Amino acid sequence: MTRRHFFASTVATAALAPMLPAAIGKTAKPYRVAVIGDTGRGNFGHGLDTLWLKMPQTVIVGVADPDPAGLAVAQKKLGLDHGYSDYLTLLKTTQPDIVAIGPRHLDQHHAMCLAAAASGARGIYIEKPFCRSPQEADEIIAACNQHKVKLAIAHRNRYHPALLVAKKLITEGLIGRPLEYRARGKEDTRGGTLDLWVLGTHLFNLTTFFAGEPRWCSGMIYQDGVPCTREHLIDGAEGIGALAGNAAHARFEMTDGLPLFFDSIQNAGVKESGFGLQIIGNQGVIDFRIDQEPLIHFRSGSPFDPRRPSAAWQIITSAGIQDKEPIADLASKVGSHIAAAEDLIDAIEQDRPPLCDAAAGRTTIEMVCAILESHRHGGQRTALPLDTRVNPLTLL
Repeated sequence: MTRRHFFASTVATAALAPMLPAAIGKTAKPYRVAVIGDTGRGNFGHGLDTLWLKMPQTVIVGVADPDPAGLAVAQKKLGLDHGYSDYLTLLKTTQPDIVAIGPRHLDQHHAMCLAAAASGARGIYIEKPFCRSPQEADEIIAACNQHKVKLAIAHRNRYHPALLVAKKLITEGLIGRPLEYRARGKEDTRGGTLDLWVLGTHLFNLTTFFAGEPRWCSGMIYQDGVPCTREHLIDGAEGIGALAGNAAHARFEMTDGLPLFFDSIQNAGVKESGFGLQIIGNQGVIDFRIDQEPLIHFRSGSPFDPRRPSAAWQIITSAGIQDKEPIADLASKVGSHIAAAEDLIDAIEQDRPPLCDAAAGRTTIEMVCAILESHRHGGQRTALPLDTRVNPLTLL
C-alpha cells in the first residue's frame, strides 16, 4: 500500500466512524421511530420506512398514511398492528425519538418538519428534495434550532466514506490544478426544471462538499428553446409548485473560486449516462456516478488534448485508488439509507450536525432558486444567499 493509499484509508476510517456499530447505540433503549408516508402523494420515499427494520438500535412505534389502503400495506410491511391516518396524531400518541418523513412531494415537507420538530423528537430524517423555497428552509431550521432537533436529508451519496478520500487526493494534486465542476441531471422526461429540483439537488449537495458554498449564479430556463415567461408556468409535479421549462442551464461561482456548470435538457440523456458530477483538472478528471457503486472514478491525463491517448478509468474506494473496498456491504449501507440513519443517531449522541443537515439542504434549495431568480432577471449574475426567499417563478 502506498503512502497516499494508506492516508486515504485512514481518512476513510475516520469518516466512517458514525457508520460503525461501535460508535452508535450508546443508549440502553432503542430509538423509537415514527414513520410518515402518503400513498399516491410521494408514498414513503425511497425506502425511508423499511430502513429502520434493518437497524438493531431502532424500533418502529407507529406509521401514518392518510390513504386507508396504503396504511394497511404499510402496517403489514412494518409489522405493526395499528396505524394512523393523521401524522399529528401519530406524533402525539407515540412520542418518537426519530421521525422519518417519507413523502417525496415537497408541498408536505414544511408542515411535517415543523410538527416533528415540535413533537419532542430528537431527530428527523427526510426525503429529498428538502423543501420548496429558502423561506421554508429558514423556518424549518429555526424550528429545529428552537427544539434542539437534528435533521438529516436523504442525499445518500453525501454519507459515502470515499468522499473524504477523493477530497484529500485532489488536494494532493491527483488531477493537477482543479479547473471546474460539471453536472448534468438525468435528462429523461423530467429534463429541465423538474430534473433540476428532483435530481439536481443531489448534484449541488455533492458539489458543495468539495467547493464550499455558492457565491453567485447566472442561469436561464427554456421551453422548447424559448426563454420561459409567465405563460409557461405550470403547477409542477411532486408538489414542487410553480414550474416552467424543459431545459435549464446555469453557471455558479463557488467559494473555492471554481465554476460549477449545470445543465439539464429534456430527453437528452442516454440511459442516464450523463447523470453525475465531474471535477475537471488540467491533469485528470474525477467522476461521480450518483447512487452507483463504485461511486467515484478517476482518469489521469489532460482532458483537453486530443493527441494524448485516453487513460483507463480507475475506481476510488474508501481505501484509495484501485483498492478493494474494505467496508462490507457498503453499497447496501449507503443505498438503503443505513449509513445516513447511523450518522443521524451518532449526531444526536455526539451533539453535532449530521453530515447532510438542514443547513446543507437549504443551500441546495437556494441553488435551485438562484437559477430561477437569475432567469427572472434575464440571466443576470445573482448573489447568494438570495434576497428573494420564495420560489422566484411565482414573481414572473
